[in-house]
Amino acid sequence: MIDQLTVCLPDGPGKLAAMCKLLGQEGVQIHALMVAETVDFGIIRVICDKPRTTAAMLREKGYNAMCARVVAAEVENVPGALGRLLDRLASCDLNVEYAYTCSMGERTVDVIKATGEPLEIKLRESGLAFLEAKDLYETD
Repeated sequence: MIDQLTVCLPDGPGKLAAMCKLLGQEGVQIHALMVAETVDFGIIRVICDKPRTTAAMLREKGYNAMCARVVAAEVENVPGALGRLLDRLASCDLNVEYAYTCSMGERTVDVIKATGEPLEIKLRESGLAFLEAKDLYETD
């Protein structure tokens, strides 16, 4: 499992730009970013270098930031690859809360927030190979 930076941002022009600019000024490399909208705010999910340190820095600057544990799997860049991955998770009685796909260099990576008890055991039972944090970003 890897750490994903999660930030709740109020809706408004320039809010996401300001956060991304701050990350750049602090030398934080963004590898993947996904935005989900709610009625009052946006949920920004980020795969970045040093996510725990970055979350702490953002909290110091007044942002609502935390880390979530997610899985990342490298998949073939072919039609149906995500469906096969999700089918394997479902066969182990794992629920997917959200997922997004990103390209990292030559790789296609699916990032997934899965639930199910006991999560770690069920992930191992899936037989899937998941990436480690060191495979994706500079760790804390």
